[in-house]
Amino acid sequence: MTEHTPLFAADSSYSGSEAQFHLSELIYSRTDDRGVIKAVNSVFQRVSGYERDEMLEAPHKLVRHPDMPKGVYELIWGRLKEGIPTGGYVKNRCKNGRYYWVFALLCPVDGGYVSTRLKPSSPLRENVEQIYKRLLKRENEEGLKPAASAAALLAEIRAAGYASYDAFQSHALAMEAEARTTQLGRNLDPFQRRFLDMSRAITQVHVETTEMTEAFKAIRTVPMNMRIIASRLESAGGPISAISVNYSQMLEDMSAWVDTFVEGDTCVFARIRDAIMKGQFLGFATEFEKEMSDLFKQEDGKSAEASYDGVDLANEADFCDQVRQKFLGETASVLGEVETEARRFARSVLDMKRYVTGLSSTRMMCKIESAALNNSGTALSGIVEQLDDCQDELEQRLARVVELNSVIQSNTAMLRTLI
Repeated sequence: MTEHTPLFAADSSYSGSEAQFHLSELIYSRTDDRGVIKAVNSVFQRVSGYERDEMLEAPHKLVRHPDMPKGVYELIWGRLKEGIPTGGYVKNRCKNGRYYWVFALLCPVDGGYVSTRLKPSSPLRENVEQIYKRLLKRENEEGLKPAASAAALLAEIRAAGYASYDAFQSHALAMEAEARTTQLGRNLDPFQRRFLDMSRAITQVHVETTEMTEAFKAIRTVPMNMRIIASRLESAGGPISAISVNYSQMLEDMSAWVDTFVEGDTCVFARIRDAIMKGQFLGFATEFEKEMSDLFKQEDGKSAEASYDGVDLANEADFCDQVRQKFLGETASVLGEVETEARRFARSVLDMKRYVTGLSSTRMMCKIESAALNNSGTALSGIVEQLDDCQDELEQRLARVVELNSVIQSNTAMLRTLI
């Protein structure tokens, strides 16, 4: 992105104050593929303070705020040029110098891009503002170029706990939509609610599997401890040594499960998580495009002419409908991915259940040997207690994971009927 100067002078008396618009309103614009404005809605015109003839055929950077890091636009435009629908927080500047924040939904269309923006009202926006301040400081003080700034933004997002920008934009849009409906006294659309339930379920799966693998790691030393006990018992330690060998093999199998199921960007968990988050973004974006289209149609019905101040409202409603249909088609495809991954998910959990059953057998053999050794088996008794605690935790967490997978599968099935 290149540096720019405002096309119209700002009134310094307003600089630093926020321009207000109602939470129920949406801001809209359509540009060509170079970012030149071709259409705006009345809310955008009113909030920005520009006349419609000042906005039409002007570059969209007309409203760019100097507090925005170049890396944000580098990331957004890079994704759009690849045909990827994108959402993000943007601070804009009015003609009189005031500012306003939006969460922007941007999507490629024939001949350019459309952007539907809502007023952010969740706490996440303030967190993002701090990230932007740090990026801007680095751009100014370190001479960070746009591409490097975009990479730094992605690093900040990952550090905040998001696997990717797709995961971040999905979570952000869902949080903003939920906060907006709550504050407006509305209810989330069933389409949105089911995606939100799925995303929360897969987030909890991550919690359960993370704790489960930590419990598993805590018993990695058991085979070694068994071998030490066996060596002290000399000939009486033979059965314990054999149990140790079996247990080592079982731990290797469990390690392979962890690698396949919960670790890395291509594991079973990552695939189902990514599909759900993509679907959630598309699902929420679909409803906002419908709302924007309905608003255009309402405004068009009140207008005496098909063209209102140079903008054909019916035409812009059609663009929103096109985007909505595109999102619905992509959502249907994503739900197919979720179904496939949920089945793999279920099979993986069954594998882990078999390993836990093996752990139960090992625990029972340890109990038998401990009883046979009487006082000499005190140390072995400690291992048995450790295995008892571990197995109880693993079984509880696996049961919870199975329950969460059922939530995902049932919501996926219901969503398929709503498209």
